[in-house]
Amino acid sequence: MTDPNDADRIDAATSRIVDLEAELEASGTTTREAEALARVREVLHQWVDTVSAVVATPGVGRVVLIHENGSESRIASPELPFLLAVPVTFGAFSQRD
Repeated sequence: MTDPNDADRIDAATSRIVDLEAELEASGTTTREAEALARVREVLHQWVDTVSAVVATPGVGRVVLIHENGSESRIASPELPFLLAVPVTFGAFSQRD
C-alpha cells in the first residue's frame, strides 16, 4: 500500500507535469488506477525488450536507448543513468613502469 505522503507527492508531480505540458499546448494523460498501470507496465516491458544498445550519461542525467529498428529514445532522469552505469572500481589498477 502506498504511504499517504507518497501518494500526495505522486499527485503533485503528475499535476505539475500535466500543467507544464498544457503550457506547451500539449495534452497529457494521468492514471494511478491499478488496471491501467498494469497495462502501461506491460507496454513498457514490451518496448524495453526492443532495446539493443544503451548509452548512459550520468553527468548530464540522460539515457539514450537504441532500439532494434535503429530508432532512439531519450530519457532525462537524475537517477536512471546512475543505475545503468557500470560502477568504477580501482582494485585491479596496475601501474606502468
